[in-house]
Amino acid sequence: MTDSTKAPTASRRHALKLLGAAPMLPLGGVAFLTACGGGGGGGQAFPPIVLPPAPPPAPPAPTPAVNFVSAEFSSMAAPSLTDAAAMATTTVGSTLKVSFDNGSSTEYKLAYQPFFLTGDMVSDGNGGKVLAGGYVDINNKPIVDASVVGKERQFFSDAPDGSSLLSLPNASVPGVKGKPVFAVVQFEYTTKNQKGDSTYGQLPSPIAVLTLDQDQATGKLSLVKYHNVDMSSAHGLWITCGASLSPWGTHLSSEEYEPDAFTASTNAQFKAYSKNVFGSETAARAYHYGHLPEVTVNPDGTGSVKKHYCLGRISHELIQVMPDNRTALMGDDYTNGGLFMFVADKEKDLSAGTLYVAKVGTGFSIDPAAAGAELTWIKLGHATSAEIETLANTIAPTDIMDVKFADPLDASYTKIFADGVAQWVKLVPGMEKAAAFLETHRYANLVGASMAFTKMEGTTVNAKDKVAYSALANIQDSMVKNGKAWRAEMNVSLDKLLKAGGVLAHSMAGGKKDIGGTAINSDWVPFSTKALIVGEDIAADALGNTANPDKIASPDNIKFSEKMRTLFIGEDSGNHVNNFLWAYNVDTKKLSRILSTPAGAECTGLHAVDEINGWTYIMSNFQHAGEFIGTTVQGVKDAVGPLIKTNYKDGFSAVVGYLTADPIQPKLKK
Repeated sequence: MTDSTKAPTASRRHALKLLGAAPMLPLGGVAFLTACGGGGGGGQAFPPIVLPPAPPPAPPAPTPAVNFVSAEFSSMAAPSLTDAAAMATTTVGSTLKVSFDNGSSTEYKLAYQPFFLTGDMVSDGNGGKVLAGGYVDINNKPIVDASVVGKERQFFSDAPDGSSLLSLPNASVPGVKGKPVFAVVQFEYTTKNQKGDSTYGQLPSPIAVLTLDQDQATGKLSLVKYHNVDMSSAHGLWITCGASLSPWGTHLSSEEYEPDAFTASTNAQFKAYSKNVFGSETAARAYHYGHLPEVTVNPDGTGSVKKHYCLGRISHELIQVMPDNRTALMGDDYTNGGLFMFVADKEKDLSAGTLYVAKVGTGFSIDPAAAGAELTWIKLGHATSAEIETLANTIAPTDIMDVKFADPLDASYTKIFADGVAQWVKLVPGMEKAAAFLETHRYANLVGASMAFTKMEGTTVNAKDKVAYSALANIQDSMVKNGKAWRAEMNVSLDKLLKAGGVLAHSMAGGKKDIGGTAINSDWVPFSTKALIVGEDIAADALGNTANPDKIASPDNIKFSEKMRTLFIGEDSGNHVNNFLWAYNVDTKKLSRILSTPAGAECTGLHAVDEINGWTYIMSNFQHAGEFIGTTVQGVKDAVGPLIKTNYKDGFSAVVGYLTADPIQPKLKK
C-alpha cells in the first residue's frame, strides 16, 4: 500500500520530555579535612577536630502531579487533483496537541498504520497462514469465487467495518514480545466477484479476533495472530455493519437490513446467501437474521459468539450500552426507521430485557440553534433471547401477522410504510410478543411509534453530560413533508431534505415512565432530542462534491472520547468524493478533518480508546475504494482510479488499521 503522507518526524518537545524523564544517578562524594603541622622541630601536634555528624539530606520535594487538561486536533486540507496519489489512499495530515495543567503540552504528528490489506495471507498464530477477510460457510470451509474459470480463489471482503480494541488482564499469546492487545474486526460484505457481478449480502459476514503486540516503548501495535470466530452457533451472520465495545469488554456487532420474512423465499439475495452458507437456497430462515451478535475474546486470542434475539429485529447499525451496563440505545439504518432502547434485566447481560421505541414530540428540527423535541417511549415487550430464538426456529411470518402490498380495501388492516414501501398490516390476535421481537418495524408502526427516520446509523454516549448522539446519514425521504412515506402524526416533518445529514443529541435522565405510565427501570433514558451538527448540500464542485467538503457529510459510525471531549465522526457519503474522519470538540465546537479515505471509499471501523496500557488509539478502516459517487468528475476517475487498483489488489481489497504517531503513540498523561 502506498501513502502520500510522508513519514512523520519526532516532536522535539516530546524528545526533550523523554530525556527529562530519564533516571539520573545521584552525584555522591566524600569530604576530607587535612591537618597541617607547624614550623620546625618541636612543632606541636594538634588533636583531630571532631565534627558533629552531618544531618541527613532532606528528602526530595515530591514532583507535582501533571494532569491532562485538553486535546486539540488540527485540521488537514482535503486532498485534491494536484496530488492524485493522496486521493487514492488513506492520508493523514493532522496533529494532536495534548495540554497539561503545568502549562506544558505535547504535539503528535499523526499518520495511518495498517494491520493488513484484506486478501493478504496473515499468521494464524499456529505456524500457518489464513486469508484476511476470507469467507467461510457454516462448516468453516472456504467459500470459493469461481466466477472466472482458471482464477478460482476464496472470497475475501473489501468492506471491513465495525471494530473494537481491548485488553484482558490474563492474556497470553505466543509471539507477543510486549503486551497483548486484541482487536475484533467484522467484515460487512464483499462488493463483487471477479467477474464483476454484485455479491452484496450474499455471503455470511466473518468476524476476526486480531492479537496485536503492543510495544511498551512506543505503543506501536503489530499483528501476531488472526483468528476467525466460529459463527455456526449463530446460524451465520447477515451484513454486519457498525460495532461498539461493551462496558464489560465484549464486541457488540450488528445485522442490518433484516431480510423480509414475507418475501424471503423469492428474494434472490437471500437465496444466494442461504446457498453460500448452508449449501441450499432454502435452508436459511429469515427470522434468524437482523439481531445483535456479541463476541467474547478469550485470553489466547480466540473468540466466541452469542447472538441476542431480544433487542428487536431491526436494521442494527451501532449499539451503545450506557454506563449502567443495562441500558442500550440503538440506531436503525433504514427508511421509516425508529430510535430503539433496550433495558436489560441484569447488568452485563443482554440475554433478557425490555424493548422500547421512541415517540417524537412536536418541535423536531435539524437546526442546531433550535430547542429540539420531546422523546417519550412506547414499551414493545419483554423477552428472553432464548424464547425468541425458539420462535425464530419454528414460526412462519403469517403466524404473526397478515401483510398486503396492495390496498385490500379492508378497514381491519392498518396502512404503514416500511423501507419506503406502503403496506397494509393486520396482527394475528395474541401474537404481540412475536411481532415485537421478530416483526419489529411493522409492529412499532402499529403501536404509534415515530417510524420516520432515514438511515439513523451510529450511536454513542457522552457520559459526563448524559447526552447520547445518533448519526443520520441522510435527512430525506420519510423525514421530509411530502417525501417518501411521510406521516404528520410522527412529528418528524421537515420542510426540506438535507442529503448531507447530521448528528442528533439526546439528553438523558432517570425517573421516566413509558407512554402507558409504567416506570422505566433506567437512569439513562433519552427525554429530548435536538440537532448537534449538520452538513451542507451544495451544487457539484470541481471534483464532484455535492456537500460542502469543509463540513460533515453523511455521518455514519460515531464514537465519543470522554477524556478528549471529542466526538469522532466517520462518513459514508454519496456526497463527498473522498470521505473523511472528523474530530468535533463538544466544548469548543471546533471541527477538524483528521483523515481522508481513498476516493469512493466509506470511512468505517471507528473506535476511540482513551487508554490501553497508557496509550491512546483511534481505530479506522475503509471499504470499497474506487466506488465513485455519481457526480465524480471524469478527471478524478481517470487520475485516481488506476492508482486505487494498484494500491488495493485491483480494487478488490481494503485496509484495517489505526491512527498512529511517530515515533511514539499518543498519550493523554505524563
